[in-house]
Amino acid sequence: MIRTILADDEVLARQKLRQLLKEIEDVEIVGECSTASETIELVRLTTPELLFLDIKLSDMNGFDVLEALSSDPERPLPHVIFVTANDRFAVRAFEIHAIDYLLKPFTPARLRSAVERVREQPSTGDRARKDASKKGEQEQYTTRMVFKSRGRILFLSVDDIRWIEAQENYVKICTGKDSHLLRETIGNLESRLDPTSFLRVHRSAIVNLHHVKEVKNEADGDATVVLKSGEQVPMSRSYRSKIQKLLKL
Repeated sequence: MIRTILADDEVLARQKLRQLLKEIEDVEIVGECSTASETIELVRLTTPELLFLDIKLSDMNGFDVLEALSSDPERPLPHVIFVTANDRFAVRAFEIHAIDYLLKPFTPARLRSAVERVREQPSTGDRARKDASKKGEQEQYTTRMVFKSRGRILFLSVDDIRWIEAQENYVKICTGKDSHLLRETIGNLESRLDPTSFLRVHRSAIVNLHHVKEVKNEADGDATVVLKSGEQVPMSRSYRSKIQKLLKL
């Protein structure tokens, strides 16, 4: 069973969530809270595996709750699913390793999907603290991106990205069937991606090496990166030696 706490300052919101979770067989609700201080105390007393946490509580916000819980290195942190009516905190939630970000109102199917993410995770532990302690020991790279696209909050695995193109103050992220515009510079995004998987091949393009099929040399000294999907990305000669070394060409 997934031992679970519900933290929301709205009684009706907790009631609705409780009713929906009753339909999910392996979730056990061990407590409910309406304030941040109650949430911190109850988590410390019951050591749940999962915490449904509203962003705005009466005495603190949800991020303050997690900061307080993280202050004790001997206690494991629960997996966290944020539940809120506000989409503007999604990126911050992702940065602190939230499992999911549910926007009110959400459907039973969307809730089940969020709980399924919890099942896929390792057992509750101090994963967030370990990540924090590794900063300075080794560089951490983004594995998931969170952004708003076409009115939805998307959690996109970087493995699904085929290539990235700079477009003025935006970048276009190209996946299998879709593309998404993100207000970000290509340089900042490059610094967050693992260089063993993502390579800058042009001042305005980055490719995922796992999706690269071949590199075609052009007569003018430049080259073209051909992806397994058939898409072609121009590569300037200044970046050519890097990709040849990584692909052992």
